[in-house]
Amino acid sequence: MNDAVSRLGSALAGRYRIERELGAGGMATVYLAHDERHDRKLALKVLRPELSAILGGERFLAEIKTTANLQHPHILSLFDSGEADGLVYYVMPYVEGESLRDRLTREKQLPVEEAIAIAREVADALSYAHGHGVVHRDIKPENIMLAGGHALVADFGIALAASRTGGGTRLTETGMSLGTPHYMAPEQAMGEREITPKADIYALGCVTYEMLAGEPPFTGPTAQAIIAQVLTEEPRSLTLQRRTIPPHVQAAVECALQKLPADRFATAALFAEALQKPDAPARRRADAPAPSALAAARRPLYAALALCAVLGVAALVGWLRPRSAPATSRQRVVLWHYPLGQLLDPGLQHPGTQAAIAPDGSSIVYTDSTGGTLHLVRKMRDADVATPMAGTEGALSPFFSPDGRWVGYATAFGTLRKVPVDGGGSVTLVAHTDPVYAAAAWLEDGTIVFMGAHGPNRISAAGGASRALFRDSTRAARSVLTLWPLPGSRGFLYTLCPANCAIGSDVYVFDFAADSGRLLVANAAGAWYAPPGYLLYTDRAGGLFAAGFDATKLRLTSEAVPVIPDVVPGTFTLSASGAALYVTTAGPSVPAELMWVSRNGAAVPFDSTWRADFQYPALSPDGRMLAVSVRDATTQLWIRRADGTRQRLTQDGTVNWRPAWTRDGHAVVFSSNRRGTGAQADFDLYEMPVSGTAPATLLQHWSYPVWEGQISPDGSWLVWRADEANEASHIRGRRVAGDTAVVPLVVGPGATTQIALSPDGRWLAFTGDATGREEIYAAPFPGIAFTRQVSRDGGTEPRWAHSGRELFYRTQDRLMVVPVAPGPALALGLPRALFATVGYRAARNRQEYDVAPDDRRFLMILDLALSTNSVVYVEHWLPELRAKVRSSR
Repeated sequence: MNDAVSRLGSALAGRYRIERELGAGGMATVYLAHDERHDRKLALKVLRPELSAILGGERFLAEIKTTANLQHPHILSLFDSGEADGLVYYVMPYVEGESLRDRLTREKQLPVEEAIAIAREVADALSYAHGHGVVHRDIKPENIMLAGGHALVADFGIALAASRTGGGTRLTETGMSLGTPHYMAPEQAMGEREITPKADIYALGCVTYEMLAGEPPFTGPTAQAIIAQVLTEEPRSLTLQRRTIPPHVQAAVECALQKLPADRFATAALFAEALQKPDAPARRRADAPAPSALAAARRPLYAALALCAVLGVAALVGWLRPRSAPATSRQRVVLWHYPLGQLLDPGLQHPGTQAAIAPDGSSIVYTDSTGGTLHLVRKMRDADVATPMAGTEGALSPFFSPDGRWVGYATAFGTLRKVPVDGGGSVTLVAHTDPVYAAAAWLEDGTIVFMGAHGPNRISAAGGASRALFRDSTRAARSVLTLWPLPGSRGFLYTLCPANCAIGSDVYVFDFAADSGRLLVANAAGAWYAPPGYLLYTDRAGGLFAAGFDATKLRLTSEAVPVIPDVVPGTFTLSASGAALYVTTAGPSVPAELMWVSRNGAAVPFDSTWRADFQYPALSPDGRMLAVSVRDATTQLWIRRADGTRQRLTQDGTVNWRPAWTRDGHAVVFSSNRRGTGAQADFDLYEMPVSGTAPATLLQHWSYPVWEGQISPDGSWLVWRADEANEASHIRGRRVAGDTAVVPLVVGPGATTQIALSPDGRWLAFTGDATGREEIYAAPFPGIAFTRQVSRDGGTEPRWAHSGRELFYRTQDRLMVVPVAPGPALALGLPRALFATVGYRAARNRQEYDVAPDDRRFLMILDLALSTNSVVYVEHWLPELRAKVRSSR
């Protein structure tokens, strides 16, 4: 027993004697205690000290008293509460039994009749509490006790008391939350202030679903991934998973799990009734003809669905609600299942760049990923459900034709395509573009400008040959992040990046009459035109700005003024009808957290006290130290040691990243721009001792920026990857001593990235896209006699197991493993999936995860950005824009 609890026991002496710990949860630790006054066993729950500090002990205790009068046979009563020696506690009866969670862990699924009985008893308890104005807010198997063949609901009012103290926001900031993602109603997940009894009905629907199916309706590796499913997906049918479930039970659970509270049962009692009482055939008139067996089986389903319709009021979500008056309106919407930025460039490619609004505002087309495949999805303004657009696999960066009849898009496979919005075959316009920085725009004259291998090109929307508008010969502006058409097809706006959009970007205008482009706004990311004459752009630091713009002369006419705060750079889009969509961050956000992820997907924090904008983690050979890039005003390398201490290793330059350890664990190799900090600066490889007692030394300077590198396990070779003059990424190497002449290792068409040397130094794995799709390859090292394709359906970010017996890599949404047999030949087994990687950061330049020395865990970066980001849809936005510009002048 720890010291704090010992002090609590002393303070409670004479009243309660703490005997032993029973368990610990997210909010409290539970102890078995003996009631000295009444000679009975009790469960004494001690609120976590950090939670007490956030909520305020006195306020929490004042609120929890509101639940003390709940007396019901299926509610675990509150006996006592108080504060002693700085610790907040509350006392409940000790149940000689187990929790529903314990039962489900042991048996996974319950008999149908028993599951219904438990659900009805919990619903009875909820109905009673709701009648007394109390909403539980955290119904889950852990809070349902089973004793004597009956259910008891525990912790009634605890979550309510926590929320009423005003600590909900502060809880979120610490990583704790009110509610459990698997059982959280959509309105809770969206952060609604007023939580009604309908949230408890939803949670009970989830628990009932789990008792019958063996798992909750929505699962995932992270809270963000689960919540995304709660908000956007429908649960799998219970009857398809288990044929013994009666149709009326399926229908009742479906009604409880409706996303809109208005569509759920009006009361928990009605839910219980629907679970128990189907539309029995005995209620038919005796002289009525008997229905067919099929009709009889369907009747309970129809009855329950009808009940849903009567109890619910049809409602439309967010931007789907039609407006009769042209007043500016805003709604927060959910489009993406998870951050698309992890599939694209981590610098600035955010989900807002992956959506387009129809010219008349009738629909939104956006890139999404379900089932591990990128594709286009179309959501009509008056529809509840988005519809995938057939034949759009690999789609990125959609854009509408001016008449709204077509959607153009780039693909991850390096093509430019178009597809009719009303259905039909997809048409290839360009067979090969740049598949990484995909951007295009459809002009009024029927031509399309798009990003090609060497810069923007122009092509007829009907197809044919394309024409390069200008060729990038300096590599200073290799990447076009966004393209936007201008009225009259006079030109277009574009955002130009250096070799990496994370380093810098500026907004330009291309003038067809002058056949040239010129700078408009420096240090901006994304530009759009709005009538009657505004240039809109997002600053790299965030926020949307508007400046006067002459669409005839293609020149700025006034200074820029802020119009929407906190818009994430590059995440804005606009329709001709004046509808807008953007991603906003309200207040400061914590970008990421480092997580240990087991081979089955179970995740725990690596260091719960450290959250930052992490990139490219690398564990030392013994696993006791971590080198990782942390991006703030600059990007610097940090070392985290086994004792928890952290040290910033680098000071020079604005970008120091992509570390790789030397085999002895005494130093790291990394890429840095310390020779020059401008956007066009070359990157070199450096080596630096992790003790920080000596400066970094230059390992390799090359004719082109060197983006990643590592020293071979035996210390004899230096291997690196650079983007070279022909726009391809090549892998080269040299010996560390003796003959240090540079030799080509993997040089050819396409890009090769993410190098990984095997532990014995005999094999080089890398990502290559020579076939038009990124796949994992392996080759002998250092003599590259052949290459062997490892992945089968796309792959990136290879990492070797420390044993050398496995090779790991990532697909769009999974971590894969390939067995490697020992021996002189490269004998590879079949790839298989380990766990879903939705919500964990990915990159195209270097691996964003590492493997623990025992090969049983993986250090990954959990992307927290969208936990504070919101997608906002605005209708009739142009009047507001004009008013804001006028008021700012």
